[in-house]
Amino acid sequence: MTASTAIVLLTRDLRVHDHPALATTCAAFDQVVPLYVLDPALADLSANRTRFLHQALADLRDQLRERGGDLVVRHGDPVAETIRLADEVGATAVALSADVSHYAVRRERRLRTECERHRLHLRLFPGLTVVEPGALRPGGGGDHYRVFSPFHRAWAANRWREELAAPRRIALPDRVRVGRLPALPAGDSPDAAIGGERIARQRLTDWLPDLTRYGDQHDDMAGDDTSRLSPYLRFGCVSPLAVANLAGDRSGPFVRQVCWRDFYYQVTAAFPEISTAAYRRGATEQWRYDDDALAAWAEGRTGMPIVDAGMRQMLAQGWMHNRARLITAGYLTKHLGQDWRSGVAVFFRWLLDGDVANNSGNWQWVAGTGNDTKPYRGFNPVRQAERYDPDGDYVRRWVPELAGVRGKAIHQPWRLPEAFDYPPPLSVPGTDPVWLR
Repeated sequence: MTASTAIVLLTRDLRVHDHPALATTCAAFDQVVPLYVLDPALADLSANRTRFLHQALADLRDQLRERGGDLVVRHGDPVAETIRLADEVGATAVALSADVSHYAVRRERRLRTECERHRLHLRLFPGLTVVEPGALRPGGGGDHYRVFSPFHRAWAANRWREELAAPRRIALPDRVRVGRLPALPAGDSPDAAIGGERIARQRLTDWLPDLTRYGDQHDDMAGDDTSRLSPYLRFGCVSPLAVANLAGDRSGPFVRQVCWRDFYYQVTAAFPEISTAAYRRGATEQWRYDDDALAAWAEGRTGMPIVDAGMRQMLAQGWMHNRARLITAGYLTKHLGQDWRSGVAVFFRWLLDGDVANNSGNWQWVAGTGNDTKPYRGFNPVRQAERYDPDGDYVRRWVPELAGVRGKAIHQPWRLPEAFDYPPPLSVPGTDPVWLR
């Protein structure tokens, strides 16, 4: 009797625990081929994420081998490579975790067409979010929630799927060529986190005792008490459902952040142009285009210490404290008047957790073109700094030119009599912001 064989095409679901596509396929087929295709179209988007990805793939390969399987690696177009491999191993089905970006949707459509042409059964699975995008609909019509609070209420009240255990055993077809992972790329940020499911699960376990303090401390920029799980969620090294379940309280401040992630996925599923077009109907977009100002912001030399600290943290770690993300984005769009799409591109290059839905959704929220119900709000960077970095320790850590300034005076060095090897605040024609008066 011929063994039944299926391919699990891995994308942003690089784990073995609570992996619906992998677990279900292993239960239904005699042989399963976990496949990852290194697509050259994505290779140059972010050196940081490429390094993190390769680390995660190496860890995933080890875990699959521990279960008798392996990670099959190919290079090229994921659709063409999947069909080619299916022919090589005699597969009759392909499993894939559903995703929402333009790229992912196009890939799915092409894969579906090719699977139909080659008489392969394609099945999509959940797993990238807690609740599948599109599963929750607002009352009174509409294909998605535009405002977070009612979405959160529906999300918290919804019945979530059951978590799935990792497969105990994975059987590969005989003589399948597994392929080699390329040498680990260097990345751009010297202090970036290391990718992989085992690191993600250990980080979650180590951080959980701090969960009760999250509501009070997650905005403490110097304390840096957030979970730092976002890169691992972005690559699916840890299941968002498992994270939310372990955290417990669906209305608590930490799980609320997991819900924000789901919120932007359902927004992106309904509005896939989220990275390039204003989401809010009637949004006014009158931007300045100043390459020198944009470069100063991107390099952390605006003369606004809290902004420069956030940007320099991102350059060094490929990660930025969430409060710093709000401040730096607000400064670029609301003070410098720069196009939010420029900010999206800079963040997308550097951030390990940069993904289309959350990166673009949050940028549009800050810029006033997205889901914020108060689109004209702004962030006074000095007031934000004095509130969330009251002693200036976060700024001193990342802006060493000002390390000798004590207390909150560090947030307005232009008011001090001393001279520093630090630039004056960027000036914007026609503006006189209150924090510079």
